[in-house]
Amino acid sequence: MPELPEVEALALDLRTRLKDRAIARVDIAAFSALKTFDPPLSALHGALVDDVTRHGKFLDIAASGLHLVLHLSRAGWVRRRDEVPTQPPKPSNRSPLAARVVLDDGSGLDITEAGTQKRLAIYVVNDPADVPGIARLGPDPLSEDFTRETLRQIVTDAGRSQLKGVLRNQSIVAGIGNAYSDEVLHAARMSPFKAASSLDDDELAVLYDAVRTVLGDAVDRSRGLAASELKGEKKSHLAVHGRTGQKCPVCGDTVREVSFADSSLQYCPTCQTGGKPLADRRMSRLLK
Repeated sequence: MPELPEVEALALDLRTRLKDRAIARVDIAAFSALKTFDPPLSALHGALVDDVTRHGKFLDIAASGLHLVLHLSRAGWVRRRDEVPTQPPKPSNRSPLAARVVLDDGSGLDITEAGTQKRLAIYVVNDPADVPGIARLGPDPLSEDFTRETLRQIVTDAGRSQLKGVLRNQSIVAGIGNAYSDEVLHAARMSPFKAASSLDDDELAVLYDAVRTVLGDAVDRSRGLAASELKGEKKSHLAVHGRTGQKCPVCGDTVREVSFADSSLQYCPTCQTGGKPLADRRMSRLLK
């Protein structure tokens, strides 16, 4: 799933390629992906791209006062093509293509989504805040406004909620998903099930530094990479996420997993839970 660092890098890459280019048309191949009808897609035809930015994990292509906003969800991506077919794509449940943005020079962007769970979302709006998910976003963890006091208020308000869930909740902190919440907690040497409000001042400082460092380093590594390289870059630098059964790069212990109905988390027992494995069930607690 693309998270803050990948969407940030994708926005930077697309900005250099799209800025001041005109959108010839936008073709929809998966009609369920389009979540708005006013303004219509046709309002983007002929619009000049002014900028490409990010709001949390939402990608925002601003063009002549309108915004083409994408949420890539779990399996979505954007692929640039030097040349696209002249004919619009035909809708197909078998094709990963959800939409295509055709530019005035014949190049374009294919917006794709792998798998059978179709969650990718496309919006055409006058203001990004018109997208419900953007309107609900919490503070951006890489913004100047995200201070240690901001995080202190977040964990205080979260009460006994588990840190893993707090970091993943987009209404609490924008842009951190399943992968980077695992990475942040590993860097902070904290259990994913630690209660948010239990952090003392020293632990709060450690968690804050981990959030800023893990995300900041990922953005720095991704900056300047083409969209086709971002997924591989992310995977190659993960310490625990997606590495179940492998050695922790810090201590050498075996990375373990807790599975849920539609997701899983990974952690290092030695680094994060005092050497004790977490029970692999929802609402897990440390095994006695």
